[in-house]
Amino acid sequence: MRHLKSGRRLGRKTSHREAMFRNMVTSLFAHEKITTTDAKAKEIRSVAEKMITLGKRGDLHSTRIAAAFIREKSVVTKLFSTIAPRYKERAGGYTRIIKVGSRNGDAAPMSIIELVEEEFTPKASRA
Repeated sequence: MRHLKSGRRLGRKTSHREAMFRNMVTSLFAHEKITTTDAKAKEIRSVAEKMITLGKRGDLHSTRIAAAFIREKSVVTKLFSTIAPRYKERAGGYTRIIKVGSRNGDAAPMSIIELVEEEFTPKASRA
């Protein structure tokens, strides 16, 4: 039974899923915004927020843990030098997920996951 088992499998084996999360988090920090499916965005949110928390700690051990997860050294440097200091006063909630509709082809629900910089003001809805 599946009781109390957290996380989505996303139709992939464990190693494939973990590699995908590493790639997506690396891209998120490199570009500060990526478009992906809702389920993937919800899963990488927790991983990305843990990496930013490591960046806020800023010690050598945190740097090594982040470097073991993030695939590019330049992105690790960016995380510790520019991204983490941006959230020094914020206690969590470093990412935002915005739903953008469905993908052409398979109608998968798509989202944009981005790093929070300032307050989000949604567009006025046409009622």
